[in-house]
Amino acid sequence: MSGDTDRVDVGEGAKVVHRGNRHKRSEEARQAVLEAADNLLVERGFAGLTIEGIAARAGVAKQTIYRWWTSKTDILMDAFVDDAAEAMTPPDSGDLAADLRIQLARLADFLTRSDAGAVFRALAGQAQHDADVATRLRADHLSKQRERDRVPLRRAVERGELPPETDLDLVVEQLLSPIYYRVLVTGQPVSREFTGALVEQCLSVVTRG
Repeated sequence: MSGDTDRVDVGEGAKVVHRGNRHKRSEEARQAVLEAADNLLVERGFAGLTIEGIAARAGVAKQTIYRWWTSKTDILMDAFVDDAAEAMTPPDSGDLAADLRIQLARLADFLTRSDAGAVFRALAGQAQHDADVATRLRADHLSKQRERDRVPLRRAVERGELPPETDLDLVVEQLLSPIYYRVLVTGQPVSREFTGALVEQCLSVVTRG
């Protein structure tokens, strides 16, 4: 009998009771698949990414993947949502300008330098001609990221750094839209000088008067 089961007496015989770490193994396999998808996307691009390739890199059977996901896009979406939630937690130094500089620099690095950023760019491209991907990207990531992006501004309102009538969504768009535009449209670099200037310019308008 494997280490994952025990036999216990139940009168007329022995009953097999599972006490193993199936959940742990399942989570390890899931993480291996997500990491493999990230890595292969960077190496081969979206068109070259296949379920077979992901399974081989992760060391799992294709059937294991299909128990959790229906397509490579589903895998990439889960990988990206997990990575974004971990990487994009808002800072809290007690100073809005400092927090925004950190936040925008993190976003720029995340989108341009990380494997997760490559996943986002691939998903954004796929969303242009796949309505289901667009809907999932908005629901699973963008709406949640918008809430994270609002956090430093909401704290600043509570501290009195920003007027209570500040339109937080508008400020978020003014701060972040130029970064996404460079990453997804023009391909221009997103330097610390650029993100710092966005913060300075935006706050000079929002706090004026």
